[in-house]
Amino acid sequence: MLDRRIERNGILDTAKELGVAIIAYSPLEQGLLSGKFHKNPELIKGIAGPRRLSGSFKPASLQRTQPLIDRLDDLAGKYGASPSQVALNWLIHANGETVFAIPGASKPHHAEENVRAMTFALLPDELRELAELSELCGRR
Repeated sequence: MLDRRIERNGILDTAKELGVAIIAYSPLEQGLLSGKFHKNPELIKGIAGPRRLSGSFKPASLQRTQPLIDRLDDLAGKYGASPSQVALNWLIHANGETVFAIPGASKPHHAEENVRAMTFALLPDELRELAELSELCGRR
């Protein structure tokens, strides 16, 4: 949701034209779309490696992406889901059968949560709204 370059550089259109699928890399932006780092930025100090160094985890980026996280949270309440499940649901449905998500799971409950992203369907207006919002909040 936060890296939509393939929609601007022709990759998505070419994949659709050729009938090939794209596997979304890091579809939850290393956990950022869960909203947990927005709600508790102190969690960032406890992680190591590339996530801590990623620009997405800097205060300015957290602030920039907050509107998207808020909307994911709102929709999660509507669907009895988590913000992560809403983000995955959007990714799965936003581009038909062209884009697939293979989210990581460091714990068994993460895998179970990821599977539950398929138990509901966002409405077309919600898909469109999230697309617009993610474009505004995504990488520049």
